[in-house]
Order: sequence, then structure tokens, then C-alpha cells
Amino acid sequence: MALIIPSNYHKIRDVEKNHISWIEPELAERQDIRPLRIGILNIMPLGKQYEFNLLHPLGLSPLQIEPIWIRLKTHSYKTWDIDHLNNHYLSWEDANEKQFLDGLIITGAPVEHLDFEEVNYWKELVIIINQARKICANTLGLCWAGFALAYLEGVNKKVFDKKLFGVYSLKSLVPGHPLMGTQDDEFICPQSRFAGLPDFEMEKAQKEGKLNLLAHGDKVGYTIFETTDQKQLIHLGHPEYTVHRILSEINRDREKGDVPPPENFDVNLSKTSWRSHRNLLFQQWLWFCYQKVSLKGKKTND
Repeated sequence: MALIIPSNYHKIRDVEKNHISWIEPELAERQDIRPLRIGILNIMPLGKQYEFNLLHPLGLSPLQIEPIWIRLKTHSYKTWDIDHLNNHYLSWEDANEKQFLDGLIITGAPVEHLDFEEVNYWKELVIIINQARKICANTLGLCWAGFALAYLEGVNKKVFDKKLFGVYSLKSLVPGHPLMGTQDDEFICPQSRFAGLPDFEMEKAQKEGKLNLLAHGDKVGYTIFETTDQKQLIHLGHPEYTVHRILSEINRDREKGDVPPPENFDVNLSKTSWRSHRNLLFQQWLWFCYQKVSLKGKKTND
């Protein structure tokens, strides 16, 4: 199938270079296919440059995917291209005006050092998370967004003295799980964060029936988990990262001078060794959303 994106989208060349099929919205409307409408609430710094990190794995799906870029009303977007933001991003209300989104992805944000209530867009984000739980098949929270989802389930983050940065091993904990069952028993994934979730708090949350723990690493703790209603999937790492993204963070951190170099990542022999994990995660997540949506039928906001 294909991504549904406009012909003037700034990453068209990258889409084609990576052999990802795409069609314009006008052509998609004439096809007798109902695409999955996946909302992407992008709150990463330099968000325009980050977008392809998500488009790439989404575009590999055999399903037809329509990415809907979403902006927050209460976020300043200081490092963004404002014209791009205005031209390609919708409010949450506009994204769901005619038809509800089928799934939602919420990205990370460099605000781990703040209490959640201190983040200027926290109240708006909580409203979106709660509404998405009702109307979307699933919400995928990456990195800081994952911490936010865990916090709403009663598990607060612990801020680190230094950044957890590098590529780390994880073990899959639930063989046959609908979202994780296709993963290898052990796999690797990039991490780039200043916080974590204490193991004992996570295990307590599972015993209390709040969370299902899906993957754990000796150095990184419980990194992939879900709510017990299977409406939210949390990944504290960055499976969507490319080598280029890691190298750009290295250069940014080197300028600050307060972050150690990444662990288990050789800048001179840099290679993507977590691609299988990324692809399987996003494909299984999309397929999970598709199955939930197809069972319920088309959802409209009437």
C-alpha cells in the first residue's frame, strides 16, 4: 500500500529514495480503500527534521496509512519552521472533526527535568490522551510521552544525574503477545533520556493490574509496557531513531559539554542495528490498530 502525503511535502525525495510508496490525497479519495488515519502529535525539537523518522516505518506497512500531523495550542514550537507547522499540522479538534483518528503516536520531548504539571502544555496533552483512549484503537507513547502515560497510571519518573544515551539490549517478556510476540527474545534499541521508571514501582503497578510489562533491559529497566486495557503502548526508547539522528544528538550534546558519548555506539563505524525491532514494532502496532478498527467498523464524528 502507500502513505498518503501531498506532493509538496518536504521529504518526498527521502520517501522515494527509501522505496516507500506514496500517493496524493486526491488520488486516495478516488480509491475504494479506507486508509488508517494515524495521528502524530509531534513535540520533538526541530520537529520538521524529525518527521521522517516516523514516516519511514509507517510507510513500510502493507496497509494504506494517512499520517495526520497534530499540533498543540499551548506549545511554543520555538525551534520549528513555523510556516511548515501552519501548513501541515492540525489541532486535535480539527484532526477528528469529520472522522475519528484510528491511532495516535505521541513523540518524546526534552522536558524530563520538569514535573509534568510544570510543562506548559500538560493540561492540553492530558485532555488529548484521555479523549484518544476513548476514540482511538491505541496510543503509542515514545520516550517522554511514555513517561507521561505511565504517570497517569500512577508511576512517576526518576530523573537521572546524567543522560542515558546509546544503544542497549532488551529482553522480550511475553512470548506470543499481539504487539511484542514477533520480536526476538533479545533485541536492541536506542535510548536518549534523562529519566527512568524504577523497576519495583513498575512491578508493583503490574501486580495492581495497572500495567503489563513487555520488555526489560539490565541497564535501562522496563522500557516497553502497556496499559491493561491495551489502549496505550509505551516505549521509553527511540526505536524510530536513525544513525543520522543519533549523530546529530552527539554533536548537539558536544556543544553543551555536559553529556557523555553514547554507549554501545561507535561513531566511526555507525550502523543501524535496531532496524528489525523498529519495523516489527510499528508494523505490529499498525496491524493491532487495524484489527480493532475493522472489528468496530468506520468511526465518524457525527
